Amino acid sequence: MKNLFNDNRMSRILQYFRKTPVITVGTLADKLEVSERTIRNDIRQLNQELGSCGLIDGEKGKYSLHIYSAEGFRAIYAKLVETDTFLNSTRNRMDYAFGKLIRSEEPILTDELAYEMNVGRTTLIGDLKKLREELAPYSLTIIGKASKGLLLHGSEPDIRKYILDNNYHQLYREYPLDRELMEAITETFNAYALEKSVQERFEEFVTLMLDRFLTGHYIGRLEPGYYKLGSRDEFEIVDTLINRIGQILQVEFPIEEKLFSFLPILGMRTPADISSINHIKLDEGIRAVLEKIVLKIRQEMNINLANNEFTQEFLYHIMFMLNRLRYGIRLVNPMLEDLKSKYPLAYQMAGIAASIIEAEYGVTVTDDERGYLAAYFGVFLTESDLAGSRKFRLALVCGTGRVTSRLVAVQLKKILDSSAEMEMFSAERVTAEQLNQYDVVITTVRLACQCQRPVIQINEIFNEQELRYKLEKARYWDIIELPVLDNNQLVMTGLLSKNRAFILNGYEEYGEAVAYMVRSLTERGYLDEGFLARLEAREQQGTMVFGHSVAIPHTVQYAGERVVFAMGVARQPLRYQEQEVRVIFLLGVPENIDEDDSVLIRVYDEIISIAKDEAVLGRLSEAGSFQELLSALYRRK
Repeated sequence: MKNLFNDNRMSRILQYFRKTPVITVGTLADKLEVSERTIRNDIRQLNQELGSCGLIDGEKGKYSLHIYSAEGFRAIYAKLVETDTFLNSTRNRMDYAFGKLIRSEEPILTDELAYEMNVGRTTLIGDLKKLREELAPYSLTIIGKASKGLLLHGSEPDIRKYILDNNYHQLYREYPLDRELMEAITETFNAYALEKSVQERFEEFVTLMLDRFLTGHYIGRLEPGYYKLGSRDEFEIVDTLINRIGQILQVEFPIEEKLFSFLPILGMRTPADISSINHIKLDEGIRAVLEKIVLKIRQEMNINLANNEFTQEFLYHIMFMLNRLRYGIRLVNPMLEDLKSKYPLAYQMAGIAASIIEAEYGVTVTDDERGYLAAYFGVFLTESDLAGSRKFRLALVCGTGRVTSRLVAVQLKKILDSSAEMEMFSAERVTAEQLNQYDVVITTVRLACQCQRPVIQINEIFNEQELRYKLEKARYWDIIELPVLDNNQLVMTGLLSKNRAFILNGYEEYGEAVAYMVRSLTERGYLDEGFLARLEAREQQGTMVFGHSVAIPHTVQYAGERVVFAMGVARQPLRYQEQEVRVIFLLGVPENIDEDDSVLIRVYDEIISIAKDEAVLGRLSEAGSFQELLSALYRRK
């Protein structure tokens, strides 16, 4: 099996000659695991490469390297070890040095390693410093002195974890498993209908295990919790497979190596076909944890997560995620930044779920894992929205010829989703009774009749993005008061009014400012008398102040059946414990949300998105009037 450190035999031959004045063909053959004839052929080829720069000369099987031009030799050697594409990178030099350290039983001299890598001593010392910093979180250290030699110090499990997290593909990119072993693995995974991605991850663990174990680097005694894994039903899959691999290689593997090989199955990603893992039992307590998560989200955000077809899949995800966190199996989430930006509410809900999981199991949920939780909540929210929504019906009114009407219709279809229905009408014949049957009316002319539906007037050639924003608001026409359908994408502006916007420049304490806002809204009939007391009780359970100087105080209100939304801004930050607040988004949520649930979710998304935009927060806090506050929101892109 080949890897990064023995796939270039001629460069390794030169490395041996640079370390040893005289070496025999037999010794080289043994070290490189090839025949003496192969070594002699390699030496002939090397002499051709060296030309007038050097010569490998010998007699009676003993050879020496003679260098006639140090500069020319270095250039040829650099070409052979491919420094132009590999060792010129700091990352690759760190991986190379680490690979040498894990394979060496004797201290490695810094000068020899630098000479072998064809880099300066100072460069290598800098690389080793960075490597030491990267190894520290894994409880691994490089001990010794540069002049006396360096050794890697740490446990075998930590060495393997570092490799899997950081440089497996660099160290083992050309380390294929033997055909007979691959056949055994593929046959087993097919028999249990496990996904290809799980098999590929398992192959990485087994490749690493075989290389380390067969070269005398045994994993040794594991922490007590690992041995409980042997009682799981699915462990039998790995136990049988590793025994079969042992028979092929004529080696007996201890339980510890089997448990290590079991980890990628224990912490697999939940497969697309959930039925393929029905033979894997859910751990006790997983359902109870999900119930706590759902309850906490309902309490914190007044959002109800209904049970649906994703529940079973989510239970398995939580179980596999817990296994990864417990046993240090890192899962990189390439979608993390996109999930944060495109699904801010789902990411916030994932944070609540993570806090429950951390409290219940004493683990730390990583950002990558929180991102995958957010993906599930994004699905929950989207599926719930689709399930509760009916088809969006549009009436298109045109006053010119059919070709122009068709041109407008073609443009509209580009920005409408597949669930939308559209019907065209002539401006001369259409009636208010007809238009009132639609969710929104789009017209290219001034309507002769007065309908009760939202009307958007456009030109024959229109700005698609602006119209998309107006249509988005039109979906909430029956739920919130929208005096005008404008091109601002924020639905929250439709929930705002002059008496629901507060300039809080005269206040110093967050609590006082919130109380003022609530009393004012209560006097105007937006909130009930007990709202402030409930809000203060909710605050005792957990702060509603978030990062970026934003607070989102919210609780149930009994004064009406619609969401009540208000904003307060302060030029001088309001004090709250050790935090400062500049913008307050206050929400009163009706006891029975029903269709208002979609508005609440949309507003939460908008709030969380604004909370991450320092420029908008700055403009909002500087607002001195309702118009300036709206202007700050309208300038947001």
